[in-house]
Amino acid sequence: MERKVRVRFAPSPTGPLHIGGVRTALYNYLFAKKHGGDFLLRIEDTDQTRYVKGAEDYILEALKWSGLKIDEGVGVGGDYGPYRQSERKEAGIYKKYVDQLLTSGHAYYAFDTPEELEEMRENLKKAGVAAPQYNINTRNSMKNSLSLSAEEVQKRLDNNEPYVVRIKIPRNEEIKFKDLIRGWVIVQTTNLDDKVLYKSDGMPTYHMANIVDDYLMKITHVIRGEEWLPSGPLHVLLYQYLGWEDVMPQFAHLPLILKPDGNGKLSKRDGDRLGFPVFPIQWTSPEGEISSGYKESGYFPDAFINMLALLGWNPGTTQEIFSMEELIQAFSLEKVGKSGSKFDPEKTRWFNAQYLRNKSNEELAAFVKPLVAEKGFAIPSDSFLSQYCGLMKERAVFINDLLAEDYLFVAPTNYDEQTINKKWKAETPEIIKELRTVLENIVDFNAANIEIAFKSFIEEKGLGFGAVLPNFRVLVTGMGMGPSMFEICALLGKEETLRRIDVGLQAIAN
Repeated sequence: MERKVRVRFAPSPTGPLHIGGVRTALYNYLFAKKHGGDFLLRIEDTDQTRYVKGAEDYILEALKWSGLKIDEGVGVGGDYGPYRQSERKEAGIYKKYVDQLLTSGHAYYAFDTPEELEEMRENLKKAGVAAPQYNINTRNSMKNSLSLSAEEVQKRLDNNEPYVVRIKIPRNEEIKFKDLIRGWVIVQTTNLDDKVLYKSDGMPTYHMANIVDDYLMKITHVIRGEEWLPSGPLHVLLYQYLGWEDVMPQFAHLPLILKPDGNGKLSKRDGDRLGFPVFPIQWTSPEGEISSGYKESGYFPDAFINMLALLGWNPGTTQEIFSMEELIQAFSLEKVGKSGSKFDPEKTRWFNAQYLRNKSNEELAAFVKPLVAEKGFAIPSDSFLSQYCGLMKERAVFINDLLAEDYLFVAPTNYDEQTINKKWKAETPEIIKELRTVLENIVDFNAANIEIAFKSFIEEKGLGFGAVLPNFRVLVTGMGMGPSMFEICALLGKEETLRRIDVGLQAIAN
């Protein structure tokens, strides 16, 4: 019987969610939605020593801002929070499966102290072993239920001696599993160590909790970063030893997001050095250090998600702009690459610019209105703001860029010196005064009529655009460059346009 697709995003609350983590969540989400399945969030907080206050709330807020809705978890009315492994530990969920492994001989108790473990590693290093491990070659020389008598083991347990439970990796076996991105993965057990599965404080390690939770939550596909690929063989063994082979999920290990130069994994340090965020939303560390996110930097969440989706996945077409629904329909793990993807800050800005331009002028006006108030300008009509946004959006990347120049809200008091030095001639004031008369005589003062009148004027005078337009622009806006002057004048209105020409001529003459 075919099982319903169920995936999980399972971050550890050890700090802020990097964009690589958001991409992992996104690919899980897209895969689940493509196949009519469920997207679960599970906080893997088994290592309480690395828990960072505020990290779990941050993860939830980051996913919410990114538009990734959790389908199932702890919560009411569909407003789900995450599952937490620490809470599941309290319910005793994991211990019975650890006991099952101990009973079947696939796991054993180990009583070694930290000092004894360190001594073992040092001795192996002195013997020329590059990567010392607690494994088939060393386990019998350590203090565990394989090297001690049954009576001694029971005595230590009765005395509540600290212990861990380790998996017993078999000798000279081949572990094989198919990765949906990388194909067949084959590992010899001689290269594996006897990983800790459980501690005497009742807390499972990541590996044990991960497998048990995936089994109990009926997870069908484990889609995670390639840093977990070395754990794959251990997880496959646990599925076999617990008798869950028939319901073992399919694995897909995602490639890394690389630095812009392609040389290694993208880190916060790269963002700090090159001036771009690596977190989805702002993170404030417990020590008070603030790191800006994409949200605070002015990115739209859908532009951010669109960029992330294409950072490792190729739709196989030339399409670059996708809505979430389009991403869901087009996504497949088969089109995720095996090698890492270079992060491109400029391409990220490009995505945001496309989303800004695709928004209606009315939508943009709603974003801009509070910014106008913040700057202390008089709030114009909604119609003015909408037209203003339509005029400015082709040159903007972020909402704030729409207000980078304020000449449509306040008349200029300074005039671009470079334009004046280059374009302003002795005859310019007289030409502009004649142009002013032409403009004053336009009955319906709209952009089309202003353009017709302007072109007729320079043609009649035998003048080029370059001799008149830059000077006309600098008088009205104070700037040397900008959007269509005809649309600017239409938006300002005839009275204000003529007034600015008069004031500008006087200012430059002085």
